[in-house]
Amino acid sequence: MDVVKEVLAKHQKELEKYKPITVEKHLECRLDVGSLLITDPNDFDDRELRDNKEEYLAALTRENTQLLVNAIWELSTERVDESIVAKLPEPTTVLPRLRKPPGPRPLTKWEKFAKEKGISKKKKDKKTYDETMDKWVPTYGFKRAEAEKAKDWVLEVPQNADPNTDMFQKKIDLRNEKVAKNEIQRMKNIVRAKKIDMPRSGYLGPEAASSSQLLTAVTVAKSSTASVGKFQNKLPKEKEARGLGIKELIPGGKRKQSHISQTPEKEANLDLIKSVLNKKPRLDVDKAISMEKRDNRLAREAEAENEPTKKGNKKPKGKGSRKAVGKKSKGNRGQRAPGKKAQAGRKRR
Repeated sequence: MDVVKEVLAKHQKELEKYKPITVEKHLECRLDVGSLLITDPNDFDDRELRDNKEEYLAALTRENTQLLVNAIWELSTERVDESIVAKLPEPTTVLPRLRKPPGPRPLTKWEKFAKEKGISKKKKDKKTYDETMDKWVPTYGFKRAEAEKAKDWVLEVPQNADPNTDMFQKKIDLRNEKVAKNEIQRMKNIVRAKKIDMPRSGYLGPEAASSSQLLTAVTVAKSSTASVGKFQNKLPKEKEARGLGIKELIPGGKRKQSHISQTPEKEANLDLIKSVLNKKPRLDVDKAISMEKRDNRLAREAEAENEPTKKGNKKPKGKGSRKAVGKKSKGNRGQRAPGKKAQAGRKRR
């Protein structure tokens, strides 16, 4: 009997190490399994928090985590690669964000072209059979470079090339050029995705660049100084790229061309003073004629007002006065012809 009691006591001590999966709360906790979030609205026990703070918070955290795990085990599950996976529902809690959620990644130039032409990406095998080496070699990645070195242990020199040319170094340089070209294309894809204005390219090499691109590269390089290329000497018979101004040459800020020139400062200041002092006002002939006519008309009107009349200082009456002319109106029958004598009408009785 003593042995049985000892076994039972030992078993009871082992069970005390594990907490029960059932948790009782005064207020029910709010669960959001989609976000793996649990909210406990119950108040803290002030006495337990004051006496045993660490142990009380650890026990409270374990209970809330147990409730969340119990809710996860109630969901529908499936087996993926010998593992049991639970399907989480849609989250119900709206979490605040500093920035908007990222959108879909924009397609690269090649991906857009492949989508338009219907080109699908084929998955490459990890190993391919090489007939020259008569064995399976990795297609990419680990030990691929060793396989290439073992395969190309000797290289043929073309007939039109220099017999002293190092073909191995030439092959390495060609590979480095391809890597650099791919890196440039990757950076262009990033710039195109972010919709940023790309600066003009520099020297692209005689094989890849045309004559207009080389002229543009030379002009951009010469204007990349503080004086915007004012003090850069030109070669004989050197051409300049057409259609390139200061704003096109310098990407980003809108800079004005420098006022500094190759002429000395004293001569430049003297030329500026001469241009200001020798500047004559612009003469408007039509305006001068109209002003002269206006002055003559005002002078004639002033003389007519100051001229004395025969009967004192009274002003003479105009031609349109009825008493001076002694003629009747035509009863609104039109205007009299100028220079024609009016016929005598019937006298009124």
